[in-house]
Amino acid sequence: MPSARRATVAPERQHRRSDPPKIALVLCMWPFSRFTPTEPTAPPEQRALDLSLVELFGGHTAAADVSVSPVTALRVPAVAAGVKAIAEAVSILPLHAYRRAQDGSRDRDHDHPAFQLLNADANPWTRGPQLRELLTADAICRGNAFAQIVRDGTGQPRELHRLHPQAVSIAVDSLSGEPSYRVQSGTATRVLTFRDVLHLRAPSPASTDAVSGRSPLMEAKDAIGLLIVLQGYASRLFANGGRPSGLLHFPAKLSAEAATRMKASWQAATSGQHNGGTAVLEEGGNFTPLSFNSVDSQFLEIWQLSLTEIARVLRVPPVLLMDYSRQTWANAETGGQQFLTYTLAPWLARWEAEITLKLIAPEDRPSVFVEHLTDALLRADFATRATAYGQYRSMGAMTANEVRQGLNLPPLPGGNVLQNPYTTSATTPAKTDPQEGDE
Repeated sequence: MPSARRATVAPERQHRRSDPPKIALVLCMWPFSRFTPTEPTAPPEQRALDLSLVELFGGHTAAADVSVSPVTALRVPAVAAGVKAIAEAVSILPLHAYRRAQDGSRDRDHDHPAFQLLNADANPWTRGPQLRELLTADAICRGNAFAQIVRDGTGQPRELHRLHPQAVSIAVDSLSGEPSYRVQSGTATRVLTFRDVLHLRAPSPASTDAVSGRSPLMEAKDAIGLLIVLQGYASRLFANGGRPSGLLHFPAKLSAEAATRMKASWQAATSGQHNGGTAVLEEGGNFTPLSFNSVDSQFLEIWQLSLTEIARVLRVPPVLLMDYSRQTWANAETGGQQFLTYTLAPWLARWEAEITLKLIAPEDRPSVFVEHLTDALLRADFATRATAYGQYRSMGAMTANEVRQGLNLPPLPGGNVLQNPYTTSATTPAKTDPQEGDE
């Protein structure tokens, strides 16, 4: 015996294939319902073709049935914050070239092409720090970053030109294992040797290819896909005024035309810019609102777990994703040290290794090397820095002018002498620096 009260969703199911948007009479409370339909809206062959085209352009399909690509991943604020934190930190760190002397001392070589290209102008339209930021972001998002090395007639590097990762394919010689790079420019293809391409790779533990890297974002596509679904679910929920929809009940069975007309009338009066409006029900209809269930009440907890997953993927402290839920004054400095040690240090090591291999001549490598200065990231509050500088001065590790240089102050006469100011008498003449007369 059919029930006297029937919901209008029954005739809706009959028209689901031909009119998908009309199933919105009931706003399902599960955030995954829109992306996991019980009935496919396209044939399996068409869906397979769509997914193959997505992967062709650097995207992958997550378990939540959403496409995760470098473009869609960066639309998630947590992912964008993590990528920017790493790429911008790499760009702001000074990258110096040093020349090692016979006695083990080292001096900065600001005239070396590696220093000039990565700190001054990489090319007429790009500064070196900007290029380092772009290439680091490319490596994180796409797994590989490329820059063509333009050399002069003597073989010295003069410019660095960024190459879009999608325009470059890597070919490996089957005998020697030497890679070469095929760059697609329109309909033309040019081949560059490994010596003429600065190639920054992302770590790829799951890949058997030792030459090409794999994006950590694509390795964690399921976690990012979950955030994309949660973000879309929250947007649609608050577009409805932060409330779920409900059911329209009628005492008698309605025809398909009447159900469609009633639903359209209800949505026109209560949705969009008319949210909260008053609707008039016909045929003795009744509206029963839906309430949030236990899963929806834990929405924020699910979102928080997804943010933690993104922090794990990029190996950054959650505070760099602007998540201050567990941040305290006590662990702020520790978090900065962890960011440098576990997040930045591997990327800096990759940069230094690639620069040494491609921008420093083989005969110069025993005496010339590059190194990042990480002091800018380790600067604590003024009192802590003053204590550290005082200890370095008392142990004879730094001169007064070296301390002043760290404070961005000009040098003083007689400030290049290594002595303990706490034990040296003011009446004792200080020993002059033999190099001071040349300054």
